[in-house]
Amino acid sequence: MTHPPGHDGPPPEYPRRTIAHATDPAPRYPGTPANTAPQYPGTPPPGYPGTPGPVPNPVPAQPERHPHEMDFEQRRVHLTARQRGADATALSRLLVQVPAFLCSLAVVTGFSTAFFGSAAWLPITVWVLSGALVFHRPTESLLARTLLRLRAPTPAERARLEPVWREVTARAGVDHQRYELWIEENDGINAYAAAGHIVGVTTFSLNHLPNGQLAAALAHELGHHTGGHAWASLLGQWYAQPAELTWRAIRGMSRLALRVARVISLPATGFLFLLFGCGVLAFVAAAWMIVLPMAVAPYLLALVNRRAELRADAHAAGLGFAHPLAGVLHTMQTHEEARYAAAGARAPRTGGLAKLLSSHPDYADRLRRLQPYLDDRPPR
Repeated sequence: MTHPPGHDGPPPEYPRRTIAHATDPAPRYPGTPANTAPQYPGTPPPGYPGTPGPVPNPVPAQPERHPHEMDFEQRRVHLTARQRGADATALSRLLVQVPAFLCSLAVVTGFSTAFFGSAAWLPITVWVLSGALVFHRPTESLLARTLLRLRAPTPAERARLEPVWREVTARAGVDHQRYELWIEENDGINAYAAAGHIVGVTTFSLNHLPNGQLAAALAHELGHHTGGHAWASLLGQWYAQPAELTWRAIRGMSRLALRVARVISLPATGFLFLLFGCGVLAFVAAAWMIVLPMAVAPYLLALVNRRAELRADAHAAGLGFAHPLAGVLHTMQTHEEARYAAAGARAPRTGGLAKLLSSHPDYADRLRRLQPYLDDRPPR
């Protein structure tokens, strides 16, 4: 045999191939018990479906997520140039309150002239300018705590509320710091928009609504603020107070006089009735241009309030919260029907003149107005 150059001697022996017999033991692998086949990639461990043995660490089932639970992320916010305004509903409210304002002005002028004489212009001017307190933050805080019975949110409540509020204001292009968040201790679904910067929400809404529905409720209240409904409502009520307080005082004195007359004699009671009747007729004849609008003002104000609610619903739906808002309205409608059912067949329901004085539309009407948003826009 010829060897390659540089190599002497016989060629090297190569390993021989051996044949395994059935009696030979299976190969052992490090860490593998005897007579146990090794686990290869993709082989399920014992205990899974189709394999023997118990499950060592079962995977816990994840809770089902509410369809109106949303993910809110921090993002850049583009603020609109017009943060607040006065839509047709707000202007209508102010217009309806003009007769009450004129009556209040007459009352303030009369008292100022009687007590201040030539300096009567001073209290009149102060009263007219006092409407600006609607936008004064310390005055608003006092109003929220005393009249509306609201409180500041706790750190835990603020941590739950702030991300939702930031999302709502970001979609609207509004500075979230412009408004102040408040809490009402209440077990009902509700939220508030008051004065110039107050946004309140009940503890039930905060703790039980999914964040999408909570955002829809807050977007509704933001619509009241951006549309001017909240400040117009409070301003109208403020300037109507002197006339309303005077009317209450007159009614109180009239009732007291009638009670005294009944004790004295029946003719005295009849004389007072006649005197009061003549006085009312004389006042109506002299100031019918103010009295008649004031007589229908409660119905007009209720109509304006219902329009404001529908506009606020449209504002929330326009920000992408139509489906969560519909969920809130369905829940409130269900709670209302449950209350009626619990009260029995004789439970009073809103109808007739009482329905005309309602400040909120029916839930069915509100849901019907939301239907175009529900049909044309998928849930977000």
